[in-house]
Amino acid sequence: MIAILDYGVGNLFSLRSSLACIGADAIVTPDEKVLREADKLLLPGVGAFGDAAEKLRQSGLDQVLREEVEKGKPLLGICLGMQLLFDRSLEFGVHQGLGLLRGEVRPIGEVIPRGLKIPQIGWNNLHFTREHPLFRYVKEGDSVYFVHSYYAADCAESLVAETEYGAPLTAAVALDNVMGCQFHPEKSGKVGLGILKAFAEGVAK
Repeated sequence: MIAILDYGVGNLFSLRSSLACIGADAIVTPDEKVLREADKLLLPGVGAFGDAAEKLRQSGLDQVLREEVEKGKPLLGICLGMQLLFDRSLEFGVHQGLGLLRGEVRPIGEVIPRGLKIPQIGWNNLHFTREHPLFRYVKEGDSVYFVHSYYAADCAESLVAETEYGAPLTAAVALDNVMGCQFHPEKSGKVGLGILKAFAEGVAK
């Protein structure tokens, strides 16, 4: 069973609907006991990094995630949920993340050419930097749906895929049992469903 973490931030029910579409058993929950009993965890998120990180801390679910990851449980962060996996974010100040992956979250405006719209909204291609089983149903150049103004930087250790938006931006990361997608698989049609299917089936190498 996949537990989708409900901590007051995220497009939870469209994600659950996408998992139901591929026949995956999933539940949306804020309950620590359910999260600990689940086989896999999904961390969604939209909005501001600082607010989301604070909600995780106030609920104590940040520690639950760290402990379950330490036990080897697969965790997939989506959009802001991916950014929360890193050490810190520079979005409206400096905010500490979960520290499950090395790197920090920075404004895309620092690296993309002036004139490109921020946030990046829409479909863009994936370019893989290395193979990973989370993307076994995805081809080089397949398009997925992005909505973001910040990106993960200094994350070479976990980088799996980039997208080009005037400059290379981190699109997906993975290290051991911790994975993340900057884009929204639940809004990315057949390609996104393939990623969720791979996660549901298991992504151990």
